[in-house]
Amino acid sequence: MLNMKKPPYTLVFEDQRLIAVNKVSGLSVGGDRWDEGQERLDRLLEKEGGVKVFTVHRIDKDTSGLVLFAKDETAHRELSLAFEKRLVKKEYLAVVHGRPAWSENACDLPLVPDGDKMHRTIIDKYRGRSSLTRFRLLLSAGNYSLLEARPETGRTHQIRVHLAALGCPVVCDPLYGRSAGRSVERGVFLSSFKRGWRGDSLEEKPLLKRLGLHASGLAFSVNGTELALRAPLCRDLDALISQMKKNAAGRQF
Repeated sequence: MLNMKKPPYTLVFEDQRLIAVNKVSGLSVGGDRWDEGQERLDRLLEKEGGVKVFTVHRIDKDTSGLVLFAKDETAHRELSLAFEKRLVKKEYLAVVHGRPAWSENACDLPLVPDGDKMHRTIIDKYRGRSSLTRFRLLLSAGNYSLLEARPETGRTHQIRVHLAALGCPVVCDPLYGRSAGRSVERGVFLSSFKRGWRGDSLEEKPLLKRLGLHASGLAFSVNGTELALRAPLCRDLDALISQMKKNAAGRQF
């Protein structure tokens, strides 16, 4: 019998040396030293494609979007070095709480793993490693905003920590969000930002109930050839952003 289960990723790009996919939220990219038993993207790709893949970079388990793998050790070394030397341009979209007063901002707060049981990253000006994320405001709707984030370094949870420090945490973030350490955030509801909403509050379902962060793009060079990869929004985040655009205040992208 055929397995009709829809895979938790879609193919974005593939050639003899590289493979890039758009993964769903909730799927780990590779081995997690805290939970080796969970489903992993690298193993799914190897099972489906019948070829070993090498993890070039990672995005958080709860972040959706673009992930790049190499198919051989040489490509893996080249791409890993490109990430290490900051030659890869990374782009994310983030739905956050609040309405920033700025249109563009850069956060360079140093970060270090905290080592607590929740495996968080903290800001530490003495022990932290240099970190830089550039942000651009795309639109605001109600008390939510859509931001473009371009991290120039690759620290764990970097975008999430920097946004929380700027006072506009990513929605539905259990580690750094407004309900972190307390009650779980239920999600983002249309009624919370649409003027004149007249639905039934008891029946309303959230437009988004997971981390509002998406790895949307990667741009880099391979053997002199420029590649610019894009990962379309997942259905839930696309629905939320579409509604935000309809109810947006001010400039839109």
